[in-house]
Amino acid sequence: MAFPIVLAPCITKQNAFLKPIESILLYNKYRTRETQERIGFGFMAAIGASGYLTACLTPFSQRHITSDVYGGGVQKRLRVLAVSTERIERATSFGDNGRFENKKQKMVKEETEVKPNIYAHPEELPEVEEGRKRLKEYFEECKELIRSDGGPPRWFSPLECSSSSPDCPLLLFLPGIDGTGLGLLMHHHKLGKMFNIWCLHIPVKDRTPFTELVKLVERTVRLENYRSPNRPIYLVGESLGACLAFSVAARNPDMDLVLVLSNPATSFSKSHLQPLMPLLEIMPDQFPLNLPYMLSLATGDPLRMLLDNLVKRGTLPQSIGELSQDLVTMSTYFPVLADILPRETLRWKLNLLKSGSACANSCLHAVKAQMLILFSGRDQLLPSQEESQRLQKAHPDCEIRMFEESGHFLFLDDSVDLVTIIKGATFYRRAKHLDCVSDYMPPTPREFKKIYESFRWIVTATGPVMLSTLADGKVMRGLAGIPSEGPVLFVGNHMLLGIEIISFISQLLIERNILVRGIAHPGMFERLKDRRPSEPEPSNFDVIRVMGAVPVSAGNFYKLMSSKSHALLYPGGVREALHRKGEEYKLFWPEQSEFVRMAARFGAKIVPFGVVGEDDIAEMILDYNDQMKIPWKREEIERTTNRTPRLRTDATGEVSNQQMHFPWMLPKFPGRFYYYFGKPIKTEGMKVELRDKDKSHQLYLHVKSEVERCLAYLKDKREEDPYRNLLSRFIYQATHGSTLTHEIPTFEL
Repeated sequence: MAFPIVLAPCITKQNAFLKPIESILLYNKYRTRETQERIGFGFMAAIGASGYLTACLTPFSQRHITSDVYGGGVQKRLRVLAVSTERIERATSFGDNGRFENKKQKMVKEETEVKPNIYAHPEELPEVEEGRKRLKEYFEECKELIRSDGGPPRWFSPLECSSSSPDCPLLLFLPGIDGTGLGLLMHHHKLGKMFNIWCLHIPVKDRTPFTELVKLVERTVRLENYRSPNRPIYLVGESLGACLAFSVAARNPDMDLVLVLSNPATSFSKSHLQPLMPLLEIMPDQFPLNLPYMLSLATGDPLRMLLDNLVKRGTLPQSIGELSQDLVTMSTYFPVLADILPRETLRWKLNLLKSGSACANSCLHAVKAQMLILFSGRDQLLPSQEESQRLQKAHPDCEIRMFEESGHFLFLDDSVDLVTIIKGATFYRRAKHLDCVSDYMPPTPREFKKIYESFRWIVTATGPVMLSTLADGKVMRGLAGIPSEGPVLFVGNHMLLGIEIISFISQLLIERNILVRGIAHPGMFERLKDRRPSEPEPSNFDVIRVMGAVPVSAGNFYKLMSSKSHALLYPGGVREALHRKGEEYKLFWPEQSEFVRMAARFGAKIVPFGVVGEDDIAEMILDYNDQMKIPWKREEIERTTNRTPRLRTDATGEVSNQQMHFPWMLPKFPGRFYYYFGKPIKTEGMKVELRDKDKSHQLYLHVKSEVERCLAYLKDKREEDPYRNLLSRFIYQATHGSTLTHEIPTFEL
């Protein structure tokens, strides 16, 4: 067992006893696990009692000795991060007035301070995640990493990936054909907030067989599983690394592993690289490799990627200048590819891919791990699309995601965000079982901007009007009447297909910095092994999962209320969202009271609301009743309904008639959406009182009547809105220079 060493601040690199440490450390900006093991005991015994160095009893800690070493010479001073001193720094600090504050006082102070709303102006949010590196940095750091080529394969942990939480799961990155271990460089900053990250580095001149690499990874997995048996271990692998992950998972079927695999090389037998293997054997050493071709294999089509960026950028002359600069920059890194994959190494790596593919395919049947496969539509190395579909059919707990415009090295594509992918697929968890509430990570500003921009056309077309009610009963424009402190439960009506959720969630986040957690149908979280073309893609629901939706259940409802969240509940559920002709704005609530007792248990404020406007955007052509008269549609509806989780099986009435179908509609010239949030209904102090069924049912009916009142108010008042029509709103924006839909006037209150 290794013990990380902590240097006192007064020690400098000029001290004589630091020289052995400097000779051992290999990488600039990276902490090697083997380095820690080699120096842990020796130097602790030699100088641990001197007072300058202190040993911390935390094995494989994320805080390690590191130095900046280029080749053999130290260029910068030795940098250290200490577990013991960090705990002191986090526990105590100095306040703004210079007085000493303890951790509890600081937390209270932070809770009372009003934090700025980072989501207030989506158009001003950054285009790129803070701290995200680009392809240029990848090549720069590869140049540093491959200079020291001694030693066997080893693990290192990037400094920018130091996790802020001790209960974060471990993520082991298994590299592809490049072997550097830097394949996740663009994602380190975000991943480091969710995982403890170790990357496997395979030196350029290393010739470790595939079976030995499997044993190396397996030893690490078993050790970490022994240390933290209740946490999952993530194996993120690309091409060759995916074969390693399969092999390790097959040898450890009872271990809690989560595989996130990019373009697995299990299809190497069908690869375009197969003909390259005999050519490398007979090709003269003086014959140069086609470096531009190798770069295109790594990143897709570079020229296409740069032209795509050109469209997204500003003025044409400036963009052309940046495009030229990017092309020059990329061309300067062609020699780096030759250093990463010289001829002998490339020959060895291709043979490694061949043996790894054969080994992984021979044991695929034994893999029991949860699996997420990512494949590229422009993969020129492997037939990744066909392979991902084959693997999904062979494994019941497997999901796939496609990236149509990306190349083989998916993680080096600027448009790919691994953290968002993992969150959208609900693959992030800290324990053996997923907890949709405690494991949830809120969207980053960049994630929200991307989601908001993809649906902005709906917001623009529907020009939502938001009305809320203050504590004194006054109705006002905006969302000032929504309680800031949770728990808060929004209860209202579904419009057709639940289209009202888009403006509902986004406007509350933009105006009030309130993230609403929707309680959704569990069918949106199901992983269907043999999805039919008529059934929606699982990726279609990634957005709502990133924004915090949870499957409807008593347990999730309890967790949301206990965590003081703002939750959104539709008692009408699927029956209301998939209603028939002439049923617009009609409520389909269960006869027996729901949600009231749970809300009262935690003193939640219930906010009834109504939404109208669906009849202004589409006209239903074929509803459920019409489609059931068509034989093939009837069979499709019945098949889809039977494959979808059933809710309220013991309920009576129309609410239990949850037939899964998609109504056929004809778009209209868009009207306007109107939201009316009624006066919050307090349940604090009513926990005992509402145990009585009659009283809880009375409150349930009161909430329902408030929703119906909100709907009636909106249907009546919208007739007075001079800007109900899309054309009138566009004219107003053109003449007044406004680009924000919430600034367009509406009816008088």
